[in-house]
Amino acid sequence: MAQKAREIVGPKVDELIKELLSAYADEWLAHYYYKLAAKLAEGINSDAVAKVFSEMAAEEAEHADELAERIIHLGADPIRDFAQILELATYKKVELPSDPSDFKGYLKAGIDAERAAIDVYNNTLLKLRDDIKDPVTFHLIRHIMGEEIEHEDRLETLLGR
Repeated sequence: MAQKAREIVGPKVDELIKELLSAYADEWLAHYYYKLAAKLAEGINSDAVAKVFSEMAAEEAEHADELAERIIHLGADPIRDFAQILELATYKKVELPSDPSDFKGYLKAGIDAERAAIDVYNNTLLKLRDDIKDPVTFHLIRHIMGEEIEHEDRLETLLGR
């Protein structure tokens, strides 16, 4: 634990940690569903769909690592019990289509998940700017949100939007 990091955040450090744990859970679930989408996709566009979901899954795992590092700096532990991932997640399920050849359904599911993540991160940024005032976490969340926006754009491009 970095004592100075907790001091900078101030009295709302536990509230911030709770937000970060929720984001951490969201990133793990996104990683899981995107890896699953990459493996299940079939049909004419499956290579492109699998590639983008595989790349995004790796980036979501990276986000989870970055959030875990910040959680530790603030004196807490990342989620230790995997069952708590679903409890703490904001976006609990990516609705993948039952038809593995429905590449548009896969892309739409990813777009919905990315938009939900963007909303969560935007709300966190507003809290960090206006209330909690932690510049380190602000920059981390801004970075992650930027990548989520890139993910949404990639999926929309593949969908032809």
